[in-house]
Amino acid sequence: MAKSSSQPSDGYKVVADNRQARFLYEILETYEAGIELKGTEVKSIREGRVNLRDGYAQVKNGQAWLQNVHISPHRMTNQVYNHDPRRSRRLLLHKEEIRRLIGKVEQKGLTLVPLKLYLKRGFVKVSLGLGRGKKLHDKREDLKRKQEKREIDRALKAR
Repeated sequence: MAKSSSQPSDGYKVVADNRQARFLYEILETYEAGIELKGTEVKSIREGRVNLRDGYAQVKNGQAWLQNVHISPHRMTNQVYNHDPRRSRRLLLHKEEIRRLIGKVEQKGLTLVPLKLYLKRGFVKVSLGLGRGKKLHDKREDLKRKQEKREIDRALKAR
């Protein structure tokens, strides 16, 4: 059976990408976590009806939670069985990873931001970035670098 073009050969399919997170935060480390979901949430994620833009993760009582991520209710399911779109969802991480995150988030003032939501071997995973908020001048520098790179690429292409 031939592989579909929407699924990459390395075994995972990106469902949602938080591109604004890399603009707003300087990402220092990344972690992969599973998410505790309801059935209708999984169906909506497979359809790509997810928004990570305002999402963040926090550690409470020794557990990691994904907050403010919008997963739209499934269209073909009765409203009684559907889920709340912005409910808190527990992240599945090892205890050692959670302990490490607690230390970094509380002491260094870093933030946990969801970067990608993807399907890996049938399971829904989220890529979390441990990031420090960028200042306005850092964002301007990044935009300048991006613009310069674009101009160099155009000049080389024109040759």
